[in-house]
Amino acid sequence: MTTIEPPDERRDDPQPGGADNTVTEPAPQQAGRDGDSAGGPPAAAAQPPRQSDADEGNGARESFASIVAETLGLAPGSSRRRLTVTLLVMLSIALMTVFRDTLTGYLMIKPSVTRENDSNAEYDADKAPFTVSVRPEEDEPETWAVVLDRALTPEEKQKLVAVENDRAGAFSYLKKLGGRPLATTATLENAPKRYKDQLASPALGGYADVFQMNVMSTRSTSVAINRWQVTDVTCQKSTGHTVVLLPEQGGASYEGLQLHIPPLVGEPVLTDETEGQGEPYFSTHVIEVGGGQPSGNYKVHAIVPWGKSCQWGIKVRYTDPYQTERWVQLKDSNDKPLRIRTDSIPTDARETWGLIVQPWRLCDRSGKCIVHPTT
Repeated sequence: MTTIEPPDERRDDPQPGGADNTVTEPAPQQAGRDGDSAGGPPAAAAQPPRQSDADEGNGARESFASIVAETLGLAPGSSRRRLTVTLLVMLSIALMTVFRDTLTGYLMIKPSVTRENDSNAEYDADKAPFTVSVRPEEDEPETWAVVLDRALTPEEKQKLVAVENDRAGAFSYLKKLGGRPLATTATLENAPKRYKDQLASPALGGYADVFQMNVMSTRSTSVAINRWQVTDVTCQKSTGHTVVLLPEQGGASYEGLQLHIPPLVGEPVLTDETEGQGEPYFSTHVIEVGGGQPSGNYKVHAIVPWGKSCQWGIKVRYTDPYQTERWVQLKDSNDKPLRIRTDSIPTDARETWGLIVQPWRLCDRSGKCIVHPTT
């Protein structure tokens, strides 16, 4: 009868592994954490405990506090109270500094503006109060006379009637020949009797030398001229040789100023056909320039005695906002005293011609005339 033996307990086969090919027994497996048998996965390696959010916040605050303390020059580890007090003190000092600088700047605005205004005023006051330029009148007067220092040639006389056969053409042509134009004096019908009485003197000339006087100023404030004086008058006999006249066609008036050389009482006078005609100009008017105002432009009729040629200057009195009031002699563009030449009709002209309008002709004092060829 066959006998069956009970099976042995199962064991792992020995594994070769020693240096002498001896069999090494497998090490017994460690029991699991809960007492389980071997065969479970190995336990994970131990991790360091994670820092909480509260701890991180405390660390950041401590780091910021350390930075602030170091910035403020405090010892590390200073208390929060000391740190807070020091920070508040520093902020107060900074605010007081800003306030002080702002207040100082504000208080200095007015003195600074005052100094700047004073500097600008001083610079403005150092400028010339005004400049004056004088040039002959270019426009043709109502009635006129032209004085030449030589005789007209036959060809020039013929051209006056043949080519320049009207008053405007003849006036321009005579000026091209070197003639000095004069205008008849204004008819001041509305002038006061005291001025008309002065004009009655036979020694006064009947023709005026007309010029334009321009007054301008570069000052930022206004300058007012309120008086005028004629100065340094020198006269000599007129050198005129020939006179060509356009006879008066009745009384004439014009806008501007009139004066005689030497001046009559009250001159210069206003010649406009308005209230105040014949009255002293500066009794009711001033010449005001500067301060952005346009320049003053004045037409002046100057009259010298018959047969004279005179030179003269002008002195004016002005005032300005800088409490300046003084007399100054007018100067020309070369910074020399201004000299104005004024002529009159010569009393001993060798030739005197008159232009007759209808028909157009040139006649001498004897009545001999040169007429247009087609006439």
